[in-house]
Parts: sequence; C-alpha cells; structure tokens
Amino acid sequence: MTAQQRAAGPVGVRADPRKALRSLGRLQETALEERDRWALWLPVILASGIGVYFALPTEPPGWLGAAAATLAAVIALLGLRRPALFLLGIGGLSLSVGFAAAQWRTAAVAAPVLQRDLGPVGLSGRVVKLERGQGRVRLTLEQLDVDRLETAATPARVRISSSGTAAADLAPGDWVRGLAVLQPPPEPAAPGGYDFARRAWFERLGAVGYSLGAPQPIAQPPDQLAESRRFEGWRLFWEGLRQRIAERILAVLPRERGALAVALTVGKRDAIAPDLLDAMRDSGLAHLLAISGLHIGLVAGSMYLGLRRLLACWPFVALRYPIKKWAAVAGLATAFVYLFLAGATIPTQRAFLMVGLIFLGVLLDRSAVSLRLVAWAAAVVLLIAPESLLSASFQMSFAAVVALVSGYEAYAERRARRDVARLREGADPVWRKPAAYFGSLLLSSGIAVAATTTYAWYHFNRFAWAGLAANLAAVPLTAFVVMPAALLAFLAMPFGLEAAPLWLMGQGLGLLIVIARETASWPGAVQLLPALPTWGLVAVTLGGLWLCLWRRAWRYAGVAVIAVGLSGVLLRTPPDLLISSDGGLIAARGPDGDLALSESRRQTFVREQWLRRAAQAAAASWPPAGNWLLCDGAGCIYRRHDWTVALARSPAALLEDCKDADLIVAPFPVPRGCFTSGSDGPRVIDRFDLWRDGGHSVRLYEEGLKVDTVRSTRGTRPWTRHPSD
Repeated sequence: MTAQQRAAGPVGVRADPRKALRSLGRLQETALEERDRWALWLPVILASGIGVYFALPTEPPGWLGAAAATLAAVIALLGLRRPALFLLGIGGLSLSVGFAAAQWRTAAVAAPVLQRDLGPVGLSGRVVKLERGQGRVRLTLEQLDVDRLETAATPARVRISSSGTAAADLAPGDWVRGLAVLQPPPEPAAPGGYDFARRAWFERLGAVGYSLGAPQPIAQPPDQLAESRRFEGWRLFWEGLRQRIAERILAVLPRERGALAVALTVGKRDAIAPDLLDAMRDSGLAHLLAISGLHIGLVAGSMYLGLRRLLACWPFVALRYPIKKWAAVAGLATAFVYLFLAGATIPTQRAFLMVGLIFLGVLLDRSAVSLRLVAWAAAVVLLIAPESLLSASFQMSFAAVVALVSGYEAYAERRARRDVARLREGADPVWRKPAAYFGSLLLSSGIAVAATTTYAWYHFNRFAWAGLAANLAAVPLTAFVVMPAALLAFLAMPFGLEAAPLWLMGQGLGLLIVIARETASWPGAVQLLPALPTWGLVAVTLGGLWLCLWRRAWRYAGVAVIAVGLSGVLLRTPPDLLISSDGGLIAARGPDGDLALSESRRQTFVREQWLRRAAQAAAASWPPAGNWLLCDGAGCIYRRHDWTVALARSPAALLEDCKDADLIVAPFPVPRGCFTSGSDGPRVIDRFDLWRDGGHSVRLYEEGLKVDTVRSTRGTRPWTRHPSD
C-alpha cells in the first residue's frame, strides 16, 4: 500500500465530505418543508424540562428555572432576525418554563410530612373523601388536630383505613375524632420502584394509617367555620352529590353491575370485587374503569349528537339558528358537570380539557381533531400539574391520542379521495357502512394498543394479549349502550325516574362482565414482562413522537429509536438479592432466574412489587432444592458467581459468617468487631443501613458486586424522607 493510500485510510471506508454535506442539506430541506409541524414539539420540550427536574438527585435552587427562562427569552429576542438563534431561544424557553413550572408546583403544594411512625394517637379532622369497598372504608381527613404533634408538623391531609361498619354513617364534610396509627407515606419497595411518597406529596397527603375503633362524629370546631363555609359551598356539594348518586345506583343494580356503574359514573372504584377487577385488568379492559377521555367524550358527545338531532327535527329552529353550536355548548356543559361528578381528578381534568377544545373548535368553525389541539391540551395540563408527566394515565392517554390523531391525519386525504370516487360510482352497498365502522374500530384499537403497550409494560409489567379482541366487543357496547344509558340516568335522577335507564345500563354492564371474564380465561391471555428501564421508556416515547409528529419519510427513523428503547430490557441486569427496608423480607434469585422469597405472608405490597417487576406470578420455594441457598435456624447462605452471602437471622450466626462470607445481610445491628482485619472483612448491610437508606438491591458479578438503595435512586428531594446519618 502506498503512503497516499495509507493516508486516505482503509480501502472502501474513505469519507466523502461532499456526500455528507449533501445528506445534511437534504435533512435541512426536509426540516424546512415540515416547519408547520415545529410548534408540535414545544410541548415535548416543555415536558423534557419537567422530566429533567424530576430526574435531578437533589432539589435545585428555587431561582434556577426562572433565571434560565429569562436568559432563553433574551436569546429569543436577540434572534428575531436570526432564525437559528431564535429557534434556540424558543426551545430553551420551553425547556426552562417546564422546569420552572415543576419547581413552582412542588413549592406550592408543600405541606408537613410525618417523619416517623406515630400512634396509637388521637386525632380529629374533617372528612373530605370516602372510599368504600370490601368491608373497609378509607377516609381522607384534613384540617387536622393530632395529639403529640405540633401544628407546624401536622400534615395537611391523612388517609386512614377503617371498618366499613364503623364508618357507615359518615359523609363528606363530617367532623370526626378517633384513635389511629399513622405512618409516613411508604417509600418504593425497591430501588427504582414506584414512588408513592412522591405522589402523596403532590396530593398533600402527609401520612397514612388505620383507625382503632370507630371514628366518632363531633361538632365542627368554631375556629374552622370560615374554611368550612368555602368547603361546603363547592367541594362538599359535589362530593355529597357523588355519594348520593352512588347510593341510588347501588339501590337499583346488583352488586357487580352496580359497582361497575358507580365506577363509570362517579369514579368510585372501591366497591369492585378483586376477582372482577383482575378480570378487567387481564382482559385489557381496565381502562374502561378509569374515567378519561373515552367516558367524558361519550357522555358529552351523546348530549351533543342527541340535542343536535332533536333540534334538526324542528325546521323553524334548524333553518334560522346555529343548532350545531348550541349543541356544542350543551356538550361542553355536560362535560363540565361530569368532570366534577367524576371527582375532578387529574385524568378527568385532562379529558375535560381535550373535549372542551374539541367543542371550542366547533364553536370557532375550526377542525375539531388535530395534533395542534392535542399539543395545546398537553401543554396546559403539564403547566397546571407537571407531576402528571410521571403518571401512567397521562402517558397512556396522550400516547393513544397522539397515535390515533396522527393515523387519522395520515388517512384523511386518502379517505377523502376514496369517498369522491364512491360518489361517482353511485350508492354504497348496505353492508359497506357497518364494515367500515368495524374496520375503523379494529384499526383504531390496534393503534391504541400499540401506542400504550410499552407504558403498560413499564408501569404494570404486564401485557393483555386478549385486549384487542376484548376491546372490539366492549368498546361498541360501552359507546352505544352503557354510557348513553348513564347519561339518561343522570337526566332522570332529579325526577326519580332513573330505574329504567339504569336497568339498560346494567344489561350492558352484564355483557361487559361476561366479555372480561371470558377473554381473561383464555390461555396466555396475560403476559408478565420484566421491568423496563426508564431510559428505555424515554427512548420509546421520543421514537414514537418522531414517528407521529412528522409527515415525511424521515419520520420512520423513529421506529429504530423505538427498537433501541425496547432493547433496554435485554441490557438490564436484574438484581440477585432484594432486601426490604426493615430486613424482614429477602428475595434471592436462583440459577433459573426466579426469585425465592424468605416470607410468604409478611409485607404483601412489597412482595407483589418485587414479583411483578421480576415478571413472576408466584415466588419460588424458600429454601429451594439445590445448594445455591442453604438455610438453618440461624440464617441462610446464598452463593452465586463464587460470592458467598450470609443472610443472618440471629447474632449467633455472625461468628461463622464474619469469617466465611463476602457480604452479610442482617435485620439487626452488626458490631464493628465483625470486621476481622479492616477493609479485608465482609461488607455488611445491617439494620442501621436499612433504616438510613431504605430497601437494598444487590447484583453479584464475577468481577465485583453492586449495591443500590432506595435512598441513592430517589436522591434528596422534598418528598424523600432521610433519617439522620
């Protein structure tokens, strides 16, 4: 090879700068051709700023978001005559606004959080929410007075569980006093697991627990009179109305059908039997139980279409007045009422906003379905409640809506051309409209399932293979029978005539139950999936957005990004050991990859979380057959990759474990004397480590071990609780 060839590099790999420039030029041309879609990415950048805030290990300075937004705004102003600089400033402004909104929201909802277990302790407060079901009732109380707690340390809200008979006569707005055991909101069951404490922070829920005995009604404290008036003027009205509607529904419909009807009308799911809830989940129909865009859209849409058709039958009105806009106003008002009947939760607020924008489009003679509408709705929701970005409901609902609207836009022009051709051919056959409906239902269900599967995988570690078939039968039933009957029942209740529409609703719900249980019983109807890393979900989201928000061929690059995100499950190494925060429950992974759990009855929630993330329906036996886990009365010895881990149950085991083990796990303090020769002794995870850092996970590699803790993965944030070191 000549010197010139060596300088040029390997044969066939020579870079051509001109070709690279041409490729870059084509990308720039494509981007310019899609400039009408650039605005759709602003909510994505806004969400990225929120995501950055929640991903930080420590709480940033309060001024950081506002300062960054100011700087980005200055850059955008300086770039008014320079497009590249202007776009950089606008992008930075969107990112900074999202970050600042999350900071502001975190500070706005700040309230005391219980730092340690407390009780039994006397407390009094006002009932703001009741959730009844399965012989228990959960009471959410505010305006609290807790014995042995100073006012500055008293949570804004607590949630306690009580027996159903004990709280049978209570209603929202009642003042009660009782004896309860209170605990801080629970931390994740394992590093990287679901963080209920973060959700509780944004709900201003500072403690959870259970009551001892029946909470007793008391008179309203005089110093709470003004606050109570505000409460009774709005929240008490709607909460009381929800309770009365639920009671009237249950008085007409049998238990299972009535429980589903209450869930679909007023959003109270606590009366649904566990086996029915499992059937709905395993059949892929659980989304029907959470009031969202589907339900609000069906109720408001039924009012819109019904009123419009009714007014169209009156020629004097139909020919002189904008009955379409009148119907849109009625539909919007119906959606507003349904919003508060459903509890005005964040998912229902988001659904109302989406439906409201659609009706606003009708009133302004604009397209009622577009990605711009979805983008505006997402931006408003994220600015109002930035924490919703992390919720499964936000992710799944917007993923489905973006995918469906993108598919609708891609298909709209083709359908228009086809409809013109059919008009020329003459009348359609009778069968074509029903076939087109079920074809569109199949297509839309497939798109929605594909768009939401990864999020169901990430949050619930399961995929319902039978979901597509179940939804094909259940969605038309819900759309044409259940929800229209629910609307008629709402309209008839003031006159005491709700029995007939509720009977019709019950017939539809009976069929829905049959569909759910039948499809859930199919072999392999549900597939358990191992935990997907967060970066994989982010990659799938970005790839899906790239695929849906652009129009030209470069959109298909998003498929490759989605594939990279899904491959994250193959790159993730599951932990070999899991230790609960008190050391009372331990999981060990065997050679076959299954987890064996040390206890079969304790800490049910933690056990379920561990098994779900491991994609196991049940734990392996403890101790199992084989010599990888050997147990006696003093503890167990776990072996993997030439590592020896001692799982001590009593201090008596330490004498031998300190000599032979590489790692000691103990639910009690391990004395420093266990370290026989300084750093050469075994590593220890004892009661002090678990108390300080929460649950632990251990990965044993041939070259070393890696220990993660709940504390290290959560960082130091307002919603995290760290005992003193």
